[in-house]
Amino acid sequence: MKTNLLVLAGLLAAMPASAAVTRFTVEKTTPMTNGYELLEGRYSGQLDPDSPRNALINDIKLAPRNAGGKVEYSATFAIAKPVDVSRSSGMLVYDVPNRGGGTATVLGDGHVSVVSGWQGDLEEGSGVQSLRVPAAPVNGPAYLRFLDIPAGTTTLPVKGGVPGKQGGRVFEVAAEENAKLFTGASDSQAGIQNEIQGRNWAFADCSKAPFPGALDLTKLCVKEGFDPKLAYTLAFTAKNPKVLGIGFAATRDLVTFLRYGQRDEAGNPNPLAGKMRWAVGRGVSQSGNFLRAFVNMGFNTGEDGLAVFNGINPIVAMRMNSMSYRFASPGGLVGLYEVGNDGTNWWSAYDDKVRGLGRHGLLDRCTAAGNCPKVAEILGSAEFWNLRASVNFVGTDAKSDIALPANVRRYYNAGTHHNGGRGGFDRAGVPTNACVLAANPNPTSDANRALFKALLDWVMDGTPPPPSRYPTLAAGQLITPEAYDRVFPAILGQPRPAYSPLYQYDFGAGFDVPDMSGAISINPPTIVRTIPQLMPRIDADGNELDGIRSPLLQAPLGSYVGWNIAKAGFQAGRYCGNTGGYIPFAATRAERLANGDPRPSLEERYPSHAAYVARVKAAADGLVAQRTMLAADAARITAQAQAASW
Repeated sequence: MKTNLLVLAGLLAAMPASAAVTRFTVEKTTPMTNGYELLEGRYSGQLDPDSPRNALINDIKLAPRNAGGKVEYSATFAIAKPVDVSRSSGMLVYDVPNRGGGTATVLGDGHVSVVSGWQGDLEEGSGVQSLRVPAAPVNGPAYLRFLDIPAGTTTLPVKGGVPGKQGGRVFEVAAEENAKLFTGASDSQAGIQNEIQGRNWAFADCSKAPFPGALDLTKLCVKEGFDPKLAYTLAFTAKNPKVLGIGFAATRDLVTFLRYGQRDEAGNPNPLAGKMRWAVGRGVSQSGNFLRAFVNMGFNTGEDGLAVFNGINPIVAMRMNSMSYRFASPGGLVGLYEVGNDGTNWWSAYDDKVRGLGRHGLLDRCTAAGNCPKVAEILGSAEFWNLRASVNFVGTDAKSDIALPANVRRYYNAGTHHNGGRGGFDRAGVPTNACVLAANPNPTSDANRALFKALLDWVMDGTPPPPSRYPTLAAGQLITPEAYDRVFPAILGQPRPAYSPLYQYDFGAGFDVPDMSGAISINPPTIVRTIPQLMPRIDADGNELDGIRSPLLQAPLGSYVGWNIAKAGFQAGRYCGNTGGYIPFAATRAERLANGDPRPSLEERYPSHAAYVARVKAAADGLVAQRTMLAADAARITAQAQAASW
């Protein structure tokens, strides 16, 4: 065995580079703390459109090719490494940027931090990790949605996406013909699909002249102006879709080069050559979705046949990132008609009989290749209420638990919103601008730190991580939303729970639903049915009972929930995105009775401040014993409880 390993090491050392990376250029070097340095630059690659390794990059065969018949791309990168790379631990941590945002950081312990561009629809700029990809010369159906439009607006740019974030849908309109504009008063099936007749809207700029304004295929104008109470869906023919699926290959190629390559084709050296024994991918939300799709679509095998990631840590990520289809939206939040929860959602193979999609699992392709990574999946309550985590646990029929494979651990941070709150022991909470309830302060960062360390240990030396901790149907820990609502306390003046529905869509015959690839032909997609969902159970306070329960949840100051209600705009009175809510307990019995609050007050729960601190400490120490919290974090949290002024 030792001889074989030496032979393999010799072969890797002789490799000039990954077959796909053609140029790797460090453009800037900056000193960092603790003996680290930051390398920033750009790398280029080329892909064989006929290779089976690239077959799931949608439209790659239509993309322009160079003289050698390859499809080219380039991306930015940043690497934080020990100045003396021989002192590294051998661990490469690839943090997937979220909508272009992400920096390489000093991880300590000799670990190397890497980020790079993977999302090809971002605008390039300072601080943005970006990717340049070609467009396919083809036309096809596309659609955009417009919400919360200010009163008096007559003209909008033909662009969708998340307000204030990079990566909105920007498509070139091919022609005016056959375009349709729909309105809806809600995202329920009864409130959508009212078509505005063509004579009352146009591709035009009406900002300087009244309707019909000046013809402009980049603008949308409505004759009587947009109604702030409505959502608008534009269905049209677009052209030149970017081949965004190249983002998976670009990440694959970079990590493969840094692990196994020596130099690029121009002779530029790999700054980590021969030193990286392992690689772990980590991603939060959109970035975690990227990792799930990366593995599902077979990109954990490099162009040279070598494994890319030994482990992955998808955090608050409940779906595949849907970017390898024509006119995709990698930065979308899976609103109405958006592709996202439609494909393979489960780690083990599951027969999706409800949607008629057959038996699939996220690990099918890496199992066939023999290179599945170790997986530490982390999520919280908001992932059930807004991101439809239920199907990951119990499938589309919600009849039984889907078992996890041996290489997967699942950790559920109970009673948290999307990637957790700010922590601390501020009883009052912090109001939000958009939602009715204060923001949920229950943190996840402490558990996430401990679990990531456990994943690294699992990869590097085989130390098993803590057992999975999450609610199951078999144990009676997952219930219907209606059952949850019946248990949740009736508090005078406080809203009732609300969640995001999960629809099954018909995208047309050219769309591969399990992989979410191909081309959509029904524009906009039609709703086939609503998929049932389950939620984690709660106690009489409205706090969740199962999973990893933080010290704040074990010594609660209020109700910590994964849902919230929108104050205003199109969603007013319905679920408020990923921001979970917090309803503090009354300080005294008299106060809670006056407020119509059935939950015991703080004075009824905790006889003294010392008793409260003791409860926090016991909770933190218990989590340390379970290896879901680090000792240093437990000491900090106990000190915070001791210092709490209330």
